[in-house]
Amino acid sequence: MKLAYLLPLLTACVMGTYTAQSPAIAAEKTDSATLDKVSFGTNWVAEAEHGGFFQALADGTYKQYGLDVTIVPGGPNVNNRMLLVAGKLDFFMSANSLQSFDAVANNVPVVAVAAMFQKDPQVFLAHPESKVTKLQDLKPLTLFVSKEGIASYFQWLKSEYGFSEDKVKPYTSNAQPFLADKNSAMQGYVTSEPFAVESQAGFKPTVILLADYGFNAYSTLIETRRNLVDTKPDLVQRFVDASIIGWYHYIYGDNKPGNDLIKKLNPEMTDAVLAYSVEKMKEYGIVDSGDAVHDGIGAMTDARVASFFDKMVRAGVVRRDIDFRKAYTLRFVNKGVGLDLRPKK
Repeated sequence: MKLAYLLPLLTACVMGTYTAQSPAIAAEKTDSATLDKVSFGTNWVAEAEHGGFFQALADGTYKQYGLDVTIVPGGPNVNNRMLLVAGKLDFFMSANSLQSFDAVANNVPVVAVAAMFQKDPQVFLAHPESKVTKLQDLKPLTLFVSKEGIASYFQWLKSEYGFSEDKVKPYTSNAQPFLADKNSAMQGYVTSEPFAVESQAGFKPTVILLADYGFNAYSTLIETRRNLVDTKPDLVQRFVDASIIGWYHYIYGDNKPGNDLIKKLNPEMTDAVLAYSVEKMKEYGIVDSGDAVHDGIGAMTDARVASFFDKMVRAGVVRRDIDFRKAYTLRFVNKGVGLDLRPKK
């Protein structure tokens, strides 16, 4: 998943109208074949990190909630967030809470309505020879970091842990500089880059997940326009609930339907990569941990958002004067949807 934290934003949009129905009559709507058409844009090409959404489409969950959903994959030359703002899409999968804060700062009328990842998957990979066991051990190493990373999480590393940009070199989605330098570390996502390094170089890299050291952003959020929340809340609720169910099915159930759809849309995706990504999402609690354990996948809390906002203010990434509470709403989450689908321990 090669994602930019802060994408360009439009400051004007064209609003659309929709027909809303109650989630309670989702089954009745399906029987009568009068489904509400909904479009959802992802922020990258189809992959396991989007699996719950593709699962909900492929296994009929969206239809059970009265929705005829079209998923529009993103990519290097696609900006689906702009299409959301312009009224061409109904929902968008944003990368990180920072995008939500950025929307408030730029008066863009969008709002996050659910957070499918409780942990941001951002990691650093290190060579086993470097003896890295914790985040602070990365300080003496050369660090390969993208421009987006420098502007976001690395500012947090500087303010919270005293990291220096003097050790940073550009990361360009190419692992070769990292592989050639055993005294270096490379940014990546816990669900993908470790697999690529192991496949390419034949060793298991040490993995340091920033979320485990206090980088408590939400990730893979569902975002929509404010007018849809205000005028068609039932539609938003059904899309959120069905997506949550899709994620439970994808993580814990038979995810073949979702994976088949991913591979159809992204022929370069392999079963091995998909299986690895799901395994790591479960191992590291990317989707189902923290508040999601008792409130359900998609959970968000005021305290968590406020905590991350304060950290980003201290790091100089966001302005203190913005009303970050406008970036999200808890109206559609924390309802325990799908908790019965989690395997019993």
